[in-house]
Amino acid sequence: MKSLKIGASIAVAAMLAWAGTPSIAQTRIKLEAVATAINTPLAMVQPPGDNRMFIIEQNGRIKILEGGKVAPNPFLDIRSKIKPLLHDFDERGLLGIAFHPKFKDNGKFYVSYSAHLDYQADLGQMLWYSHSNVVEEYTVSSRDKNTADPSSARRIMSHSWPQFNHNGHWIGFGPDGMLYVSTGDGGYANDWGIGHNPAIGNGQDLTTNLGKILRIDVDKRTDGKPYGIPPDNPFVGKRDTNPEIWAYGLRNPWRCSFDMGSNAAELYCGDVQQNSYETIKLIGKGQNMGWRRVEGIMRCFDYLKPDDHPANCDKSGITPAIIEYNNCTAKPQGCRGISVTGGYVYRGANNALKGKYIFGDWSKSFAEMDGQIFIGTKGSDGKWSMEVAQITNMQGKLPYVLAFAQDAAGEVYVLTSITTGPNGSLDTIYKISQ
Repeated sequence: MKSLKIGASIAVAAMLAWAGTPSIAQTRIKLEAVATAINTPLAMVQPPGDNRMFIIEQNGRIKILEGGKVAPNPFLDIRSKIKPLLHDFDERGLLGIAFHPKFKDNGKFYVSYSAHLDYQADLGQMLWYSHSNVVEEYTVSSRDKNTADPSSARRIMSHSWPQFNHNGHWIGFGPDGMLYVSTGDGGYANDWGIGHNPAIGNGQDLTTNLGKILRIDVDKRTDGKPYGIPPDNPFVGKRDTNPEIWAYGLRNPWRCSFDMGSNAAELYCGDVQQNSYETIKLIGKGQNMGWRRVEGIMRCFDYLKPDDHPANCDKSGITPAIIEYNNCTAKPQGCRGISVTGGYVYRGANNALKGKYIFGDWSKSFAEMDGQIFIGTKGSDGKWSMEVAQITNMQGKLPYVLAFAQDAAGEVYVLTSITTGPNGSLDTIYKISQ
């Protein structure tokens, strides 16, 4: 989700892609409203073999979109389980949803959310930590396919969280049937402070699950855990590492997706950076994605002087981001936003968009909504470029861009809000078309 850059001033300006001068010609798109009167939609997912779309609202409800209408009754309501949210701005809440690959047969699905703190008798956590981010399993009611059974809840995973922000917690099943979980570095700024590894930061610390992509098997159990550890995870059997870790070196991976048309099961994540740059990362097995050794693609990072990037640092073993653009906080010249929102590789019916990565930014300013939609293109040389999508059927600035979604046909949607906090039922989901 959007990341509050604590202690930094917010500036507003234009844009710049890492690959070079922005393209003058812009891809033209339209936005068609498909769902309205939603409260802060953070994800929309279509289960395998199902024609319904399931929308999660930050405040804790899941709603069904079917036949162009949002059902009046929630599929699941877990508002009582969620840590009370701040009215004006919060990064906690109901953060993710994923449906079991055999959902049609077993009715199982998974949610990730910010629960009341489970500090496990740790006095330090009780005094200083914010909440626990959990992944929980549910089953559809045997009496009504449009209602979940709340009594079926089974907690799969729980992490104590130092701060209210940088939660990550996109969840999704890969083509391999494993559940992937994105986790932020624990919050605050610069991967530093309470709950962070002061020497190297949580992103580089393989003994913590924060700042990672995790990969687990929800159908098995390993060593008393409520989930299984896939034996081909990259750090299984290694000392001083957590076996759940699939990749590391992430700051706040806000919205990830697998390319549904890719034989390589490519996993794309928007990883919100500190003050200077925003990134899209293509993440693979065992990779170090750089944070907090570097910010952006390969900009050396000093957590004590976050806006001054040293000329030299240890970049060995780091997989660079594929797209970078200036953050308006510290790099207002040519900036494109303040908090990246990961999207999807388009695989729908529009040939002009096929194979392009559609993503965006929450806003170019914290003070007013100014959401951005970008089109990423991989060149024949393997390098990526990006452009700002030109929206032809709307005037003025876009609402805050919270997330993107993709249906079974490969079409892409953008989830927006007109407020900075989880307030009311005023928000809209649009389908992208041309």
